[in-house]
Amino acid sequence: MLGVSFFLALSAAGRGSPQGPAEPSASAAPGRAPSAEYRLSPERRAKAIAYARARYRLHFAAFAWTLLVLAAIVRGKLGPRFRDLAERLSRRRFVQALVFVPLLLGTQALLELPPGIYGHDLSRFYGQSVQGWGSWLWDAAKELLVAIAVAVPLAWLLYAVLRRSPRRWWLWFWLALLPILVFLIFVAPLAIDPLFFRFDPLAPKHPELAQAIERVTANVGLPIPQDRMFEMNASAKYRSLNAYVTGLGASKRVVVWDTTLAAMTVPQTLYVFGHEMGHYVLHHIPRTIAFLWALLFALLAAGAALLSRLLGRLGGRWGIRGLGDWASLPVLLLFLAIASELALPLVNAYSRSQEHAADVFGLEAIRGVVPNERRVAAEAFQVLGEVSLDDPEPSPFIRLWLYSHPPIAERIRFVAGSESATSPRPSPR
Repeated sequence: MLGVSFFLALSAAGRGSPQGPAEPSASAAPGRAPSAEYRLSPERRAKAIAYARARYRLHFAAFAWTLLVLAAIVRGKLGPRFRDLAERLSRRRFVQALVFVPLLLGTQALLELPPGIYGHDLSRFYGQSVQGWGSWLWDAAKELLVAIAVAVPLAWLLYAVLRRSPRRWWLWFWLALLPILVFLIFVAPLAIDPLFFRFDPLAPKHPELAQAIERVTANVGLPIPQDRMFEMNASAKYRSLNAYVTGLGASKRVVVWDTTLAAMTVPQTLYVFGHEMGHYVLHHIPRTIAFLWALLFALLAAGAALLSRLLGRLGGRWGIRGLGDWASLPVLLLFLAIASELALPLVNAYSRSQEHAADVFGLEAIRGVVPNERRVAAEAFQVLGEVSLDDPEPSPFIRLWLYSHPPIAERIRFVAGSESATSPRPSPR
């Protein structure tokens, strides 16, 4: 399960929760300095602040709810009950995992539905989602099935290592995780993402844009094959504007949401693409894997010492035989939930540094391809903020704790005020 959460953190695409297609910002006259401010009408500004604050409250409420759910599972001794059932059905450890893990994850997912339901209702209330409840529930079911498919072999591996090496299990499991996670991230765009959205090659549907993108890639001397560019039918569920880079090696690709293509002009879309190309050519995915894998080392080492002491004192009261018992998994999940939340500021700070580097690269990529790259970039962020109802004034604490990207106002000020922007031009791997 530690590996499942790590994988989900890596593969989750940052999804804005936008308002309905915003009217594109009026373009400044060629050569005129772009606006360095994120501007919203008074009504839209109030709505953006209200929506942002509701999402912030939801994040911390959902975290507290998760802790309550896992604590209830532990104190209610559901782990021992599921373990006893699994052991009665089979003596084979992998079969036991096939019984125990789905029961535990299914129970947890069911109990954690309320925050998810509220979050979806919130996005619909503010016009951020067009997804119906039936489709949303089906997506939640598919996410659970994917999580179970990943978690069963990972849990089997974790407890096999725990039983063989009670003292050094965390080190061997940490070493085993890297190739597994690399494989999962490799197959995600091929086998998992298509379960939720349709992906079409970009060039056949948008030949003019594809040609413009070729000029951008040629501009920085880093061609990205057209078969690595895809359009995602986000409009079936969202009104968000987004693009992202995913996959590794042969599965590595740039994905642009169809909502982005509909709401932005070609020059603005080129900047968005240039930003994503920065993630692609600067190898941010493998670097993020390395960063989070190193963070996992610290979390696992700390968790091993803490959980051994905790179960030594309270395991009997909870019906848990020891750390190598299937029934200890809810306690492991509780520790992971707390550790992941506490590590969030560090992870987000690292992510913000990558996003800023991609912003810089995006300016470099479109320089000379569009008439005024600073104006175009500022307008692209303005449209993104308007559509997504981005918070115009997040507090320093919220920025530190929750923002994986720099605030939209900060990004607009940067691109509008940059006289020059340079970025390394490594060859793609």
